[in-house]
Amino acid sequence: MAKPNTEKFHQMVLEVETDTPGTYAKICGINGRTVNRSLNVQETEVPGDCDDESVPSEVQIDPQALTVNVSGTAVWAAQSHGMMMDWIYLKQRKNIRVGHLNAEVGDTEYESGPAYLVTMNDSAQKTAGAVTREIEIRFDGTPTRTDKAA
Repeated sequence: MAKPNTEKFHQMVLEVETDTPGTYAKICGINGRTVNRSLNVQETEVPGDCDDESVPSEVQIDPQALTVNVSGTAVWAAQSHGMMMDWIYLKQRKNIRVGHLNAEVGDTEYESGPAYLVTMNDSAQKTAGAVTREIEIRFDGTPTRTDKAA
């Protein structure tokens, strides 16, 4: 049995488009990130048997919208502070991409599209060193998937 080809921290990237269209940069200070893909579904209870009402009902689900969020933990960094503050305060819609740089050829390497910074929490502790930051970014619609080229 073959060993799995895994992905390292530096190979799962979160990048934001800069002022130069088509150019992306990492958010300075990020030291943890999570991508959450959630399919919203509509549940409907359906009778199990039309003739025998003692048969338990079944739950039928119908897929609706896909929601993709990226959350991250970071240390506060001056290099990204201004961009992050403008993003949330000015309610900017920025193009972002999440990359899986170790993807196999033909598999999804990037998920990209417009997104909003919906949460940004800063925390300082007297007993800790650097100020920490937690963020949540939400794609505005379903991201575009781009396969890794040969």
